[in-house]
Amino acid sequence: MQTVALLVLLGNIIHTLQYASFIETSTTFNHMIVHPKTGIVYIGAVNYLFQLTSDLKLLCKAETGPVSDSPKCLPPIIPKECPDAQFMNNTNKILALVDHRSELITCGSVLQGICEKRSLESVDNITFRTENPVDSQYVAANDPKVTTVALVEIANGKAVLFVGRGHTNRALGGVPPITVRHLDGSSNNIFSNEDMGKLVVGSFSEYNNHFVKIFTYDGHIFFLFFRRDLRSKMEYKTYVSRLCINDLHFYSYVEVPLSCTSEEGVNFNLAQSAHLSVDSNEAVLIVTMTVGQASTPVPTQESALCMYYMKMINERIEWARSLCYKQEGKNENELAYIEYEVKSYCQKLPEDSTVKFPCGDEHTPSPIATKEAVSASPALCLPTQLSAVITTTEGNHTVAFLGDISGFLYKVYLKSWTEGEVYSKILVAESSAVNADLYLDAGKDYLYVMTYSEVKKIPVSECFQYGDCASCLQNRDPYCGWCVLEGRCSRKLECSGSEKEFHWLWSYSEGIQCLTVQTVLPANQSRTVVKKVMLTLNHLPSLAEDEHFNCSFGQFKTNAAVMGTATVICESPPINDLPPNELHKDYVSVNVSVQFGRVTIATINYIFYDCSAVSMLSLTAPCRGCVSSPWGCNWCPIDHRCTEKEFCQHPRIIYNLNNIDGEYVGPNACPCITSIDGSALVPDGVLRELRLIGQNLQLLENHLNQEYICVMELGDGFQLPATVIKREAASDIYNITCKSKEYRYSQLTKEYVVPVYLKWNSSLRIDNEKDVHMILYKCSVENTDCSRCKAVDSKYHCVWCEQEVPSCVYSEVCITEIVEQCPGPIISEVEPLTGPVEGGISITISGSNLGQNFDDIKESVTVAEIPCTPRPQEYDISIRIVCILSGIKHERAGPVRIKIGNHDWGISDQNFTYQNPEVQAISPHRGPLVGGTSLTISGTKLLTGNVKDIRVFIGKLSCNGINTVEEDKLVCSTSASNSIGSFAVQVFYGSAERLLQHTTYEYTHNPSITKVQPTKGFYGGGRIITVEGENLDVVQKPLVSAVLNTEVPSRRRRRRQDSEIQHQPTVQPHLKAEKCVVNSSQLMKCWTPPVSSESSVLDLVFILDNLHVSFYNIVGSRFQYVSNPQLSRLDKDVSPYKLKSGALVVVEGKNLTDGISETEVVVEIGTEICIIKTLTDAHLICNATQLQPLPGAGALLDFVVRMGNLEFNLGKVEYVSDSQSFFPKEAQIGLGTGAAVVVCIVLIIILMYRRKSKKAMQDYKKVLVQLENLEVSVGDQCRKEFTDLMTEMMDLNSDLGGTGIPFLDYRTFTERIFFPGHKHSPLYSGMDTTEYRKSTVEQGLTHLSNLLNNKFFLTKFIHTLEAQQTFSQRDRGCVASLLTIALHDRLEYYTEIMKTLLGDLVEQYVIKNPKLMLRRTETVVEKLLTNWMSICLYSFIRETAGEPLYMLYRAIKYQVDKGPVDAVTGKAKRTLNDSRLLREDIEYRPLTLNVLMKNGGEVQLTPVRVLDTDTITQVKEKILDQIYKGVPFSQRTCVDALNLEWRSGIAGHLTLSDEDVTSVIQGKWKQLNTLQHYKVPDGATVALIPGMHSNFSQGMNQSVFSEEKNPMLDDVEEEGTRLWHLVKSTEEPELPKYRKSSLRERAKAIPEIYLTRLLSMKGTLQKFVDDVFHAILNTDQPVPVAIRYFFDFLDEMAEKHGIKDQETVHIWKTNSLLLRFWVNILKNPQFIFDVHVSDNVDAILSVIAQTFIDSCTTSEHKVGRDSPVNKLLYAREIPRYKQLVEKYYLDIHSASAASYQEMNSALTELSGKCVEVAGLNALRELYKYINKYYDQIISALEDDATAQKMQLSCRLQQIAALVENNVTDL
Repeated sequence: MQTVALLVLLGNIIHTLQYASFIETSTTFNHMIVHPKTGIVYIGAVNYLFQLTSDLKLLCKAETGPVSDSPKCLPPIIPKECPDAQFMNNTNKILALVDHRSELITCGSVLQGICEKRSLESVDNITFRTENPVDSQYVAANDPKVTTVALVEIANGKAVLFVGRGHTNRALGGVPPITVRHLDGSSNNIFSNEDMGKLVVGSFSEYNNHFVKIFTYDGHIFFLFFRRDLRSKMEYKTYVSRLCINDLHFYSYVEVPLSCTSEEGVNFNLAQSAHLSVDSNEAVLIVTMTVGQASTPVPTQESALCMYYMKMINERIEWARSLCYKQEGKNENELAYIEYEVKSYCQKLPEDSTVKFPCGDEHTPSPIATKEAVSASPALCLPTQLSAVITTTEGNHTVAFLGDISGFLYKVYLKSWTEGEVYSKILVAESSAVNADLYLDAGKDYLYVMTYSEVKKIPVSECFQYGDCASCLQNRDPYCGWCVLEGRCSRKLECSGSEKEFHWLWSYSEGIQCLTVQTVLPANQSRTVVKKVMLTLNHLPSLAEDEHFNCSFGQFKTNAAVMGTATVICESPPINDLPPNELHKDYVSVNVSVQFGRVTIATINYIFYDCSAVSMLSLTAPCRGCVSSPWGCNWCPIDHRCTEKEFCQHPRIIYNLNNIDGEYVGPNACPCITSIDGSALVPDGVLRELRLIGQNLQLLENHLNQEYICVMELGDGFQLPATVIKREAASDIYNITCKSKEYRYSQLTKEYVVPVYLKWNSSLRIDNEKDVHMILYKCSVENTDCSRCKAVDSKYHCVWCEQEVPSCVYSEVCITEIVEQCPGPIISEVEPLTGPVEGGISITISGSNLGQNFDDIKESVTVAEIPCTPRPQEYDISIRIVCILSGIKHERAGPVRIKIGNHDWGISDQNFTYQNPEVQAISPHRGPLVGGTSLTISGTKLLTGNVKDIRVFIGKLSCNGINTVEEDKLVCSTSASNSIGSFAVQVFYGSAERLLQHTTYEYTHNPSITKVQPTKGFYGGGRIITVEGENLDVVQKPLVSAVLNTEVPSRRRRRRQDSEIQHQPTVQPHLKAEKCVVNSSQLMKCWTPPVSSESSVLDLVFILDNLHVSFYNIVGSRFQYVSNPQLSRLDKDVSPYKLKSGALVVVEGKNLTDGISETEVVVEIGTEICIIKTLTDAHLICNATQLQPLPGAGALLDFVVRMGNLEFNLGKVEYVSDSQSFFPKEAQIGLGTGAAVVVCIVLIIILMYRRKSKKAMQDYKKVLVQLENLEVSVGDQCRKEFTDLMTEMMDLNSDLGGTGIPFLDYRTFTERIFFPGHKHSPLYSGMDTTEYRKSTVEQGLTHLSNLLNNKFFLTKFIHTLEAQQTFSQRDRGCVASLLTIALHDRLEYYTEIMKTLLGDLVEQYVIKNPKLMLRRTETVVEKLLTNWMSICLYSFIRETAGEPLYMLYRAIKYQVDKGPVDAVTGKAKRTLNDSRLLREDIEYRPLTLNVLMKNGGEVQLTPVRVLDTDTITQVKEKILDQIYKGVPFSQRTCVDALNLEWRSGIAGHLTLSDEDVTSVIQGKWKQLNTLQHYKVPDGATVALIPGMHSNFSQGMNQSVFSEEKNPMLDDVEEEGTRLWHLVKSTEEPELPKYRKSSLRERAKAIPEIYLTRLLSMKGTLQKFVDDVFHAILNTDQPVPVAIRYFFDFLDEMAEKHGIKDQETVHIWKTNSLLLRFWVNILKNPQFIFDVHVSDNVDAILSVIAQTFIDSCTTSEHKVGRDSPVNKLLYAREIPRYKQLVEKYYLDIHSASAASYQEMNSALTELSGKCVEVAGLNALRELYKYINKYYDQIISALEDDATAQKMQLSCRLQQIAALVENNVTDL
């Protein structure tokens, strides 16, 4: 096949250029269509539609999903009728243009595939949508995986939609595969197939057509699809079917199979995409086909491009039609038949039937099919799954563009309909299939290619990127050719004169090549000569008469003469215009080009040589180099010059070897030195005469000053006179003798080479024929003893000279006795000194005089009297012998002995020991298959022989890396194994084997890690990582290592002129590894390695011996290193930090919880532990030990916090006793040591307030100082309370994880906001009308709804109502809320009405005082604004602000319940509201009651915390809070329906109540019963039982109930008796109203001891208050679009009316959002949550809400003597909150404005919310107001000219007639 050759081609043509693109990763693109006229691109995607410009810029975006739907249900989806409904993604199935109507048809996979019409101008504009579709309007497949194709065509004069869809198994699977749909008519008719054609199918599942393409041609509609062939082998086949466009009854339906088989017999049977190519000659259907997997529709990676002539397809269809019409479908066999199990038969109709009924008729058979396929051969085969195809033409050539599922685009030149060639491959999107929808732009210059999430606009050709002719033609792009005279790669139409020969060269033209210079004459020339140069090209383009070519020699230009058709003659430049020779070369290569203007036509390199440079480059042989050069240079020997000339100044000349004439020719004629006469060896330091042999020196004779000198390049070089004598008269050989000299060299080498040459005439060098040198040598080098000296080659004449220091010297130098016989051998070292008794290892013997050759020692070495066999290849003469040890039977020891000739034995001082090593044990006994375990082998005499000779095997696997060998142990690292099991351990010493007996090493399964936690830690490291897995205990040395990025950006070194980031490679990829500890086979603990905070950490890797497991592969995400925490020092303000024993210590910091948990942090004070109570991101709270760490108070201790490897010393701590002051001196002055002093301080504060007003600021500061002192005094208490509260809140968080926050549903939320104070919503009162009038009334209300859509009527209606004096403020709010509900499904319109009314309101207040606007809810529009904010911010509350608000509510409730609460007065010990403060010092004791609970069939005890001062009702409420934790309040049992029963023992049951006969009565006062009254002990068992008249039923988690016990006596309340609980109301008189705000009076009523209670409560709740305020005013997260939009509106109003005072705008924004909405939410959490808000909680929330209000004002916040207590409490925080509000407004103002489209999109989504309120009921309630003010409204409408034109009064009268049943008014 063509595939193999194609793969080679594709490897070099993958392009990844940048193109215009549109990317949207949040969805998946399904379909694309490009408008043929405007070029606008439309994309259908999952849940979205996109409209793009032709350059892929986003114009419009519309959301189409997710949609509440179920394939089992028919639309519209009603949740009650469709319980399976859930939000489903809407996959776009159809995207079609209706150009003549500017409509876009879109159909999705949801709601049974119904369709919409949208505007082509803006896809978010829906022009038609079927609201209540019928089954005939279900168009597309309701399964995203099933294909659907559609096409809009004009049939019988009207637009219709042809649809082909596959079969689905979801709900409606019976929709015909091919249908025709209406596009006109009524809403029930559009998209319906009623009265339209459809392909009738007997079995939908059997005929499951997979549609690929729909197209129109020659008046017919064609469908391309594949399905299983039911009549043959059940194989899948591809079919094409035809239908007449005007045949809406499918009489003309015929389908034929398509086949595509390669030469190798591969059958491509599944069509994947197709394109109809139509030109003037013919129409061809081009299909990409794949090979199916077996008998399935699953495609493989083998694809082909197959082409079918439409003429052949139509002929085959007509043939099948003719057979079925006239021959009953038979020729010789049944070739045509009726398909789809339809009861129709092929017939014998008249011969003219096919002509007379070209589109069939009622009596003709249909649908017709045939077995005979239209066949084709692949034009191209590719080893990938093709998914898209489109073709176009360039000139007369066809180009195809193919896409595949891997994201590549192939460009193919179709040489014919049976042959294609891929010439380019572009990566569009990696691993993202190219969609079948490919489109060309109108000019066919660009291709739109779509993948899963990206659309690219790719040019069809990119000729510009080919910069020269060769690359232009080599890339074989059929669009591109080389425009010769313009010198660029271009399309043919872009090249002027392209029709002329050789002007535009095309790669596919036969024999066409780029213009090149074929020959140059002369081939080269001397740079000193100017000549004519003739260039012959392969062809030349013709020129006009006034045009000519130029020649260019580098920078030198000259005119060119054209000779013939392809020859150009140019003149070479003079020497001064040539560039210098190239470095170290004897020529310069100049680019010679033929040019047309500035365009180079052809070019070639031309050489200008320089003979004078030739000899300069040949230093050792200038003559030979000259005459051997390729340039034809000659040598003048007397002148010693190389020349291009053929004559010299002196008559003698040596010609170049290329010259066949002449007396002296070539290098052999050059005068030269050929060699050294005799031996070249010269001993160092010996006087010697050097003789040379010369040749051709006669050419230098008879020259003046003829003198010869020998030159030796030794050291700095030296010269010696030489004599030259000719050997024979007729010979050209000469003997040259250099003067005698002692030659010496200083290098410590045995030999030293010295080059030698001859000069004459003082400085002219004579050639060396070859390398001529002498060799200096020193006998003493390397010959350190006699034997080595004797072994030297005799040519050196070296002898061992017996001098004062014996040495090896040249024989002539030795003036003493020459040693003839060397001394005996000396052994200096033996290694190793041990070996196994079996022998077989090598022994190295070092020494001197160990023989002069190998034969001397061949059989004369023994070790411990045992022969040792020397190895000749390792013998080093005289100094080293390596021999192989022989084996013996028993251990023995002895020296090494060597015998040389007649000398005595040489004996070593060291003894060699034969020993028997024993292997006794191993550790560990097992390890993983992956290897890497350090195996320790124990035994005796293990250090035997050389370490390199020791080998260890486990079975057949080597144990590598033997790095430790000792007498008793040996350590190696195990190899990886392929199988588990036990294997023997063997140790080899050379060939000697030692087997470990009775013990084996076991290869076990590799360790595996299944779970790792945590997933992040600090850069400082040391955090414990818990690793869970299997077989972890087989790992010997587990490690964890941090992997660094190999390239990490360094710190920015920014300069003004350089802002690039420098990159530096890291030195190592891993940091120092940290050890892990294995606890069991399933558990291991590791410690994170420390890394630099500047490092880029890729991941953690667990190193389990040889197994490396990355953190990412285990968890699916990389381990995250986070910034180290920061902790503030304790002694930053006061040193040392004062601390009481048992007190709480609060440490501030940052990032405390990012990389560690509370349990991992260790806090030490000295040597004792400070127990951590709470750890948050910014606070660490610990409880100091009750015992002092060191004896005696006053000792200074270090306060140290450890977080993993990080250690923070936060300063010195001093323990103080209770008698010592804990606070600084400033606080001590304010506090003293007792309550009396505290009271005095408060009195001093009061006196300070009595000063004159001019000291107000000073008073303010002093008040703040005193308040700070008071807060310090309760600081310890606050910290304890805060710790308990945080613990409770953490429990609450864990509870919320399962149950969630009890948010109200949207319906209840809106009702409580819209109708506050109403016990029941006015919407749910019954309609006061009879049943028979109900429809009439509803009709009237429907007309009223339509009338409200008239903006003029609605605004007139509201203004008229507001003008009535009896229209109360309550009525205004009610009408606004009713309007909100009535218009809820039209929120865009609602918003416009609100903005119009607000504009009117602004105009009113601008005249009065603009700062007062929106201050109260006095108008309908102000309530409309409140409701609008509530609707728009509901999601924000649930997602962002709800959680901190709920946590604040729970924190308040928890704190209130921890202290006594008076059940009668409602006052509490723990509160923020001074009016609700319980001033009495009530003694109370916390109790824990065990409440009996039934969980299923099991009875359990649930502990509940209460107080002994709680009334019985309060106890029951706390028990219910515990039982129903996390359950919405509305779902709880009422507390009054239950009794509390105390159980003691088996039969002791006592029912407790608030009042009974045991109640204490004193005079007229009766005290409510408490647990203290009944003396209920701590740990008592109680149960909740049903009350006597209760319908209470047991639930799953209800208490265990028994029969009710009667109280001891009947409850009787005497007449006139007053109840009290903790205090009697007369004991705490209320202050007069006019004195309540006076701090002086309040100070008398609220002693400081109680003021500290308020401060304690405030400090405990501070974090939760901060969290709520930050959640509301946070701009780090996206601000809701409604807020941004409305604030922009207010800014516009201010600008419109010329209001430049920013304070006014600030007040407007505050009044409209913070005070109107958020304060309402803060004060009423029951508006959001299903909770009960007690009076005490409500009072505290009122204080917090008031603080929020104070924070929103622009005036400066000051406190003084008349300031309320709540302002004093938050005096320090309010300025900070003010800054938060100002920043909030500023950030919103600075952010990008909310667009109209963005707001409308949000409102459209909100309009779809199911409010679950009766719209008709809201209209009915509205009508009551119309009826009440009917005359005024009618009068106002009749008096207005605009209303008269609209006949608004008439319409309202008609509505009244319908609702009131006044028929006469109609």
